This record gives sequence, structure tokens and C-alpha cells, in this order.
Amino acid sequence: MSISYKIAGLALAGLFAGSALAADLEVTAPWVRGTVAAQKATGAFMQLSSKSGVTLVGVASPAASVVELHEMVMDNNVMKMRALPRLDIQPGKTVELKPGSYHAMLIDLKKPLVKGEIALITL
Repeated sequence: MSISYKIAGLALAGLFAGSALAADLEVTAPWVRGTVAAQKATGAFMQLSSKSGVTLVGVASPAASVVELHEMVMDNNVMKMRALPRLDIQPGKTVELKPGSYHAMLIDLKKPLVKGEIALITL
């Protein structure tokens, strides 16, 4: 599935495991945090839902050398980020990728991402 959004948005395509079709993954309110010249990483955020349930098993983008699913958690008053191998989207539930929680991390950006640009991201 492919949807075009601009930075403060993003373009998305569906790639996930399970019996659901790509059309069953609904993406709403997508955006990517813009960057400054020397910044080499940023986050992508959105809301994901599915009528039958899907498992997101990977993320990719031509805008970055590495893209990972991440989770941000507090552990003993220390914020920690860790890569996730998968993210389950339960039937009828919405999973929000947002700052301070689940998100897609674009690492080793090929160039700065500025407002108005399109960033293609494949889920």
C-alpha cells in the first residue's frame, strides 16, 4: 500500500507478515520529524490499525541507510530506546507510533529532511 505525505508526513508502503493483505493495514496521521544539516537520525510517527490483525516485521526507507522499529521506555528514571524485531497490531486496536513510545527510527540519513519533502517509508 502506498500513500504520499510530506515531511510532517511520509509516503508509506505495506510489507508485513501474517494472513492479512496490505490493504488491511490502515495508516493515519503519519509524519517525520524534520532535521538540521548535521543530524543523522530522526523518527517517523503514525497510527496503525488493522481489522484482522497484522504483524509489522520490518521498516525501510531510501532516505536512510538503516531503519528500525524502536520502543522508548523509562527504566529506573533513565529513558532507554531499543530496537524491536516485530510489532503486533491486534485486530480492531490502534497502535500509535509517537515520540517517547513506539516509532520508526531513520538512522544514517542520506541528507537532511526538510519540511515539505516526501520521505518514502516501507512497512
